[in-house]
Amino acid sequence: MVSRMSPTVRKRRLGAELRRLRIDSGLTGGQVAERLLISQPKISRLENGHCAISPRDVRDLCALYGVTDQQVLNSLMRMAKESAQQGWWNCYGDIPYSIYIGLETDAHSIHCFAPIIIPGLLQTPAYAQTVIEETIPLITAEQASNRLKVRLRRQHRIYDPTGQLRLYVILDESTLRRVVGGPGLMREQLEHLNALSAEPHITVQVLPYSAGALSGAAGQFSILSFADSPEAGVVYLEGSTSDLYLEKRSDLEHYELIHTHLRARALSPDNTRHFVSDIIGSYGAATP
Repeated sequence: MVSRMSPTVRKRRLGAELRRLRIDSGLTGGQVAERLLISQPKISRLENGHCAISPRDVRDLCALYGVTDQQVLNSLMRMAKESAQQGWWNCYGDIPYSIYIGLETDAHSIHCFAPIIIPGLLQTPAYAQTVIEETIPLITAEQASNRLKVRLRRQHRIYDPTGQLRLYVILDESTLRRVVGGPGLMREQLEHLNALSAEPHITVQVLPYSAGALSGAAGQFSILSFADSPEAGVVYLEGSTSDLYLEKRSDLEHYELIHTHLRARALSPDNTRHFVSDIIGSYGAATP
């Protein structure tokens, strides 16, 4: 299983295991930092998977934690080496949300709420290009091209029959009525959305304006779950200048509850397809 993980997930899994070993040893992060002559923030970054963990780091930490099982040590050392590998997205330059891509690459399911823009996994190339060019200030042509390539590559997950991503999407009605790139482009995008929503592994529901206030949801969020560790999900909150990754059980339960409430107030998947079809009609006839 480890060999199929993205480097991002390997680092997080390794960090979680090192945290468990530290707690079992009875040591605090501050005590570990003092004994190994490193900073306490580095210990936190290692355990949260926010930086690379070298085999030497693993060796030193395991020695301090009293790990004597050679199989355990070898497994952790192997994960450290594999976590240093680059993900497929690294060849496209600096992608600000690369941590998220690494998580998405290995996620078993994603529950998301999109109040403004249709999520990237469901976007057509034309819609995606327009969103990228119009929402990122001062982006260069090369950067926009790379962002588009990454976005379309991410979509392989929903078409791959050997490991399809289970996707649960709630769209606010405004995402359907916000005209991105013109009526023709929007018609194409919504037809694409309806086609994807008919797939058994993709569930799309629309929260109509008539549903009222948004059950405490402040904005777009995604909840990522992993088949090999269902209890270790991640809530992703996308920001303009930085992103948040929430992993506390209380945070996961909070956003899972919000998503459940939103689903209950949204149109059913079948009614959503009818609703989207009606809006498609408002964008005029397709160009012959």
